[in-house]
Amino acid sequence: MKSILMVTTIPDTLQAFLLPIAYHFRSQGWRVDAMACKISSNAQCLQIFDNVWNVEWSRNPLEPQNLILTPRTIQQVVQQEKYDIVHVHTPVAAFVTRYALRNKHLFPHKPKVIYTAHGFHFYRGGKPLKNALFLNLEKLAGRWTDYLVVINREDEEAAKHKKLVSPERISYMPGIGVNLEEYSSDCISSSEVIQVREELGLTPQTQMLLCVAELIPRKRPQDVLKAFAHLNKSNTFLAFAGNGPLLYDMQQLAKELNVANKVRFLGFRKDIPILISAAAATVIASEQEGLPRCVMESMSLGIPVIGTAIRGTQDLLKDGCGFLVKVGDVKSLANAMAYVLNNPLEARITGQRARERMTQYDLSHIIKLHSALYAQAVSTKIGA
Repeated sequence: MKSILMVTTIPDTLQAFLLPIAYHFRSQGWRVDAMACKISSNAQCLQIFDNVWNVEWSRNPLEPQNLILTPRTIQQVVQQEKYDIVHVHTPVAAFVTRYALRNKHLFPHKPKVIYTAHGFHFYRGGKPLKNALFLNLEKLAGRWTDYLVVINREDEEAAKHKKLVSPERISYMPGIGVNLEEYSSDCISSSEVIQVREELGLTPQTQMLLCVAELIPRKRPQDVLKAFAHLNKSNTFLAFAGNGPLLYDMQQLAKELNVANKVRFLGFRKDIPILISAAAATVIASEQEGLPRCVMESMSLGIPVIGTAIRGTQDLLKDGCGFLVKVGDVKSLANAMAYVLNNPLEARITGQRARERMTQYDLSHIIKLHSALYAQAVSTKIGA
């Protein structure tokens, strides 16, 4: 029986993105285990994975605990379980796990180490000092990586140009998969959409814009709010789905911009597909992304997206599959909002075009790519 250990910093990442992949490989006869901080408290992970392993890490990858205590835990589990593959995700977990497994002599049965980069922390437009730090960390960890998976074209180009690993060990995959059967307009009834709009106090004539994002600095939610205020348009409404440290500041800004009565902060929601379906468009103003899930979900449902021209988002919205604006350009963001609201037919056509693009991002396609990579990994000897 082939075996794999999936590693993330927190179990929420596994729960949100990786459970379908784990479920598939278990159905194919693999033993699939998982490791994350406090994972034994996550009911879904306990149900899906064969075994779960708790591990403690700090958010700072260079924290002494991460480089002294945590690697021992990882080493003990991997030595004991003799995995064929260790597949790591998220920056802290990925760096520390690869560091822990760097010495081949510690592992008579050395697993192949696969790292999926959900957006490198160095990127075009990033601060030079921060870019240099994270690039050097990735170069260092690249020595301990058998296969590197990237999920957008900018990262693919950077990985090859910076020689993080040898080119034949770099795989491009368009994300971690969206279940197009789940994110389909056929699965959402008009009554569900009406119900959520009534919950928000919207009339049938009100057009809603939706931002699905954590309220954190790199998501730049304040740009979305300022652009909405520029519209000065009746029968419009802006909803933010997501929590974060900027919540209070955003609430105050809405008051200062005199749009507080037309803006709602919804917090964490479990009905994102219905919320998206109730919107005229979704908006994302981030300065940094890997491959934004909310954009893919909106595209899958045929709802037009307004996003910033950055890594990942550009891959998705290019060729007329959405509306792209420069990071921080509030006026252009407002103009794009106005266009979508004033031209519903053209916006709908854009949404349909985006839906067609999403076939290459479908979960079933991503699982096939994982299957091919795993088959290559377990059958190949790497001398790096």
